[in-house]
Amino acid sequence: MLPSLSLSTANRHLSVTDTIPLPNSNSNATPPLRIAIIGFGNYGQFLAETLISQGHILFAHSRSDHSSAARRLGVSYFTDLHDLCERHPDVVLLCTSILSIENILKTLPFQRLRRNTLFVDVLSVKEFAKTLLLQYLPEDFDILCTHPMFGPQSVSSNHGWRGLRFVYDKVRIGEERLRVSRCESFLEIFVREGCEMVEMSVTDHDKFAAESQFITHTLGRLLGMLKLISTPINTKGYEALLDLAENICGDSFDLYYGLFVYNNNSLEVLERIDLAFEALRKELFSRLHGVVRKQSFEGEAKKVHVFPNCGENDASLDMMRSEDVVVKYEYNSQVSGSVNDGSRLKIGIVGFGNFGQFLGKTMVKQGHTVLAYSRSDYTDEAAKLGVSYFSDLDDLFEEHPEVIILCTSILSTEKVLESLPFQRLKRSTLFVDVLSVKEFPRNLFLQTLPQDFDILCTHPMFGPESGKNGWNNLAFVFDKVRIGMDDRRKSRCNSFLDIFAREGCRMVEMSCAEHDWHAAGSQFITHTVGRLLEKLSLESTPIDTKGYETLLKLVENTAGDSFDLYYGLFLYNPNAMEQLERFHVAFESLKTQLFGRLHSQHSHELAKSSSPKTTKLLTS
Repeated sequence: MLPSLSLSTANRHLSVTDTIPLPNSNSNATPPLRIAIIGFGNYGQFLAETLISQGHILFAHSRSDHSSAARRLGVSYFTDLHDLCERHPDVVLLCTSILSIENILKTLPFQRLRRNTLFVDVLSVKEFAKTLLLQYLPEDFDILCTHPMFGPQSVSSNHGWRGLRFVYDKVRIGEERLRVSRCESFLEIFVREGCEMVEMSVTDHDKFAAESQFITHTLGRLLGMLKLISTPINTKGYEALLDLAENICGDSFDLYYGLFVYNNNSLEVLERIDLAFEALRKELFSRLHGVVRKQSFEGEAKKVHVFPNCGENDASLDMMRSEDVVVKYEYNSQVSGSVNDGSRLKIGIVGFGNFGQFLGKTMVKQGHTVLAYSRSDYTDEAAKLGVSYFSDLDDLFEEHPEVIILCTSILSTEKVLESLPFQRLKRSTLFVDVLSVKEFPRNLFLQTLPQDFDILCTHPMFGPESGKNGWNNLAFVFDKVRIGMDDRRKSRCNSFLDIFAREGCRMVEMSCAEHDWHAAGSQFITHTVGRLLEKLSLESTPIDTKGYETLLKLVENTAGDSFDLYYGLFLYNPNAMEQLERFHVAFESLKTQLFGRLHSQHSHELAKSSSPKTTKLLTS
């Protein structure tokens, strides 16, 4: 018997090593259970595979014919529920959908079962399941409400059940030793596979699940409706969203609808998501309104840099281009990790905040000479990194750096660029930006820089957080907008690109227009989801799923960025508005699906309840 699995009303996390010996040690101490699975679809088969591997005896029944799958797994399959119940299983495991469980319970021949049979459900909502089981089961039957917080997809990516949560509530377990032991033997199945066992009331489960599971499914469905595709410039955050959409969209809409209808907390959560998204849109639009209004009153001839023709009317961008873009930059991996005298650069960083320091650290490590300037005083930080800090831009530029990197924010780039003393620099100096939007700085550089200056537009698709363990295989996007034809200028540009190639970056050469088309679908959507979730003030729960943990990690990463960055992605990427509206339309469509189905269900119930009265009126 497992002492740590004793009855308790408090929420408990149970350690695997504290509760049971390792699998296969003393494996014959507990006799196998006879378990009947009602509902032998994908999930029933998924559980059956492990139950069989542990030596339990399985029976199964389903409305559809899954006899061939049962034979393959070594499960006895019954087309008649009476025949199955007469085999007197110790445990009846209900693996039905949320929407069908009540009808199943109404049809079960309880009289064919032994008295005190243990009934277990695995639904994603628990108060609903508990209420039904107490309503329909004979009083001498035991009830265990459970929720394995995983399925075939998450187990596959996790390579097993170890560390995945299994939530349970011993709703009604008889006090006799055999009944207590039987319940513990069933729970032991999941303990042996390494699950994190969480004992929790069904009320607490549903409260936490509305926060974690329902939000995860809502965002997963929204992303699925956007039909997101992988791009050549995926960030880690965007790849996590693609995985989430793929996992969630593998579940039926019935499951999602069941989470909405049968969890008392889901409607409130949906309303919070709605309010948060509207607040986010309002924040963006009001800020945009303020910019336009300011320009109108000041009578500026120069308007916000938006380029409506790029992407929308360019026929070359009308196709799915992710497979057409190739990594064009070639780097000899045999080259030494340290630069030689011929390739060592003198680099000036304008804007020495977090990102400037992040880049400067690696450049110094590779042997380049790094100079820096910023509006704020970063003298101490520069000294720690081995960077020469200047409080006056004229002084820095008179040092004649070969490369100037602008590490400013999107919103301040134009103002900073216009204030630079270009006359202090050597002619043909290479200017590089690292902004998250590309057409905006490209046009700004071409408009503002002297014509004999070289221009390289870049976007490191990583930052201090995602690149803290190295840059290997992280995307670095670049466009050689204007590089002089002589060998010295070409070599200087390649030496700069080598900085990132040497660190193992995935070098992607791509036009600025191409970048912004992809980034609106990946980076802007990623930041939108992160900002939306941040407004919901999400917290970790005792029953976090892997999908919900992904969302929490996304919030953590995007919340570290300023709203100015997000606003810049919106304002200066001409494709961002379309993506925001697509997100809005998808969310409205999802709500229409939910409430439309809820209305249909209510109408159906009203029709059923009124039909006897109608018949009586017609016959009288």
